[in-house]
Amino acid sequence: MKSEKNDIIIVGGGLAGLTCAIHLLKSGFGVTLVEKNHYPQHRVCGEYISNEVIPYLKWLDADPAGLNPTEITRLSISSANGKTINTELPLGGFGISRFALDHFLYQKALQNGCTFINDTVTAIDFKDDVFSISTAKTGLLNAKIAIGAFGKRSSLDQKMERGFIQKKSPWLAVKAHYKGDFPDDLVALHNFKGGYCGVSKVENDRINICYLTDYQSFKAHKNITDFQKQVLYKNPHLKEVFENCIPLFDQPLTISQISFEKKESVYNHILMVGDTAGLIHPLCGNGMAMAIHSAKLCAELTIQFLNGNISSRNLLEEKYEKVWNLNFKNRLTVGKLLSGIIRKGKLFAPLLNLLIKFPSILPQIIKKTHGKPII
Repeated sequence: MKSEKNDIIIVGGGLAGLTCAIHLLKSGFGVTLVEKNHYPQHRVCGEYISNEVIPYLKWLDADPAGLNPTEITRLSISSANGKTINTELPLGGFGISRFALDHFLYQKALQNGCTFINDTVTAIDFKDDVFSISTAKTGLLNAKIAIGAFGKRSSLDQKMERGFIQKKSPWLAVKAHYKGDFPDDLVALHNFKGGYCGVSKVENDRINICYLTDYQSFKAHKNITDFQKQVLYKNPHLKEVFENCIPLFDQPLTISQISFEKKESVYNHILMVGDTAGLIHPLCGNGMAMAIHSAKLCAELTIQFLNGNISSRNLLEEKYEKVWNLNFKNRLTVGKLLSGIIRKGKLFAPLLNLLIKFPSILPQIIKKTHGKPII
């Protein structure tokens, strides 16, 4: 078995893994990134990003403006029966597909000298201050720093026996792109019995529709089309969107067993970023921004550690856990609370009535799940 030595290995080449790699490369460190899939590819994602990340992406010389994202300034929320409230987004955001953005960041990382290995990581072990990373084809890779960016759930989570993956999750997500008439500047969150659906534009005038539902509700129907017509269509806004849009995918993408349980930002000395460290409910529309921000925090502390400005691995891990919680813990808590309220019609109806009477409250709630511009 071949063994190769690297200072930094990132496992997973999604949004967080690629952003972290670009930051580390910009600071002069060699990075090897192991990703099992090829670029470009579609991912199940809401594909809306808060503008809080724009200053940081520009600093990375990875400004997505050249991808022609849509500029989003408004939010609309509807109850399952179609009752609606609208507001301006405090910071605004943009719509961009993961197909375009991940490929863009991949190319940027390549240009900056990242070593990409197209392979599946089967195990990550830590002994004598060195990580041994086993892969299906390449063999054994050794590294001083291992960064976990392998997404919402992975076979690695099972092998490492992480707590969250031991609990069965009821959540199923469905996503597809459509062609049709929808405002460029709007992100809509439409509720239905057992879940909620996000609708917004991405580049090339495409509409991204991504919804999260309880698997128990879903499995009572024959297929996705049947479920949408019998459940989602009861919200008149969703009925109008689906009936007036043309699907661009042969089949929608799905992912099951999505867990919103608490995760560890550091596990077995691996620094976790993005959804691997914690997942906010999609209704908050901020998972992509959080992934990018977590990559920044991880890269900055890793650089300090490798430069000798953080004296030990234990201190590195303590600092990362602290800064991760400082930036994201409250946002995840608020997201979980909001999800619980929205999924229970008896709680959501009075909240919606309150927001209609006092519309200034909604932007304040949005701020609780979003961060400030990342300088």
